[in-house]
Amino acid sequence: MKNKGWLLDMDGVIYRENHLIPGAAELVAHLVESGAPFLFLTNNSAPTPSDLVVKLRHLGIAGLSARHFYTSAMNTADFLAETHPSCTAFVVGEAGLNSALQEAKIPNDSIHPSYVIVGEGSPTAEKLIKAHELIEKGARLVATNSDYWCPVKSTVTRPGAGALAAYLEASTGQRAYYLGKPNPYMYFRARRLLHRQTHEVMMVGDTMETDIRGAIEIGMQACLVLTGSTKLGDLTNYVYQPTCVMESVAELLAELKGESTDRMKSPALAMQQPTPHHGGDRIPSVNPVASRPRPAMTR
Repeated sequence: MKNKGWLLDMDGVIYRENHLIPGAAELVAHLVESGAPFLFLTNNSAPTPSDLVVKLRHLGIAGLSARHFYTSAMNTADFLAETHPSCTAFVVGEAGLNSALQEAKIPNDSIHPSYVIVGEGSPTAEKLIKAHELIEKGARLVATNSDYWCPVKSTVTRPGAGALAAYLEASTGQRAYYLGKPNPYMYFRARRLLHRQTHEVMMVGDTMETDIRGAIEIGMQACLVLTGSTKLGDLTNYVYQPTCVMESVAELLAELKGESTDRMKSPALAMQQPTPHHGGDRIPSVNPVASRPRPAMTR
């Protein structure tokens, strides 16, 4: 795995419910110490990179800086600055989105904006009514990501930016353009930020609809970890499949340290095997019947 760059999702991969997933701190320390290029890639547009540095430090991961994080808010700002440098925006979101737009020199505009940009948050009714009016007057609708819901705890979710955008889509008839994962632009920009020369880049995530789909569609390797929203039996629901599946990032750490040599295979292949594999083979069996406790995370 030499000369490989890493894109790491956060919630469900590094931590869950404000508790580190076993092996996560050690994995990040190994990446830092080895000089491997890596970025944390998150669809959460609410925090700034500096906020995320502090969050992970409180959880027990030190030695990081803002440059190690790329959020959907930053991705949205990059996209608009590249495709429409003179644009203005009315923002329905939190500090992370406002900060990213300010950094990209995209001014706030509550009179005649080029775009209404929706991110994570709990906007007031007045804010949503204003956004509706501005879209009716000609502003285009952009969302930082397409997530309808996001996990808070193992049994609790919150509405995501995709849900707020869907509300405005329904009220105005205007289709939103969704950035963040799985939009290929998120992966394109993140790969470019891995400034060192890398032969390969791998996305490590816990969600098939976002992390894995976006990576596969851009031709990037994708490792699914089973510590978050996707379970092994869910793989039968998807046409695209991850490059590999691991129980957690602890297995990835072992791989990087050379402690295992036969884990980079997708359990989806097990469905083609006449008998289950045991012992050292890392391909588990897949249950063909998958439960669906919630609607799909994205459209």
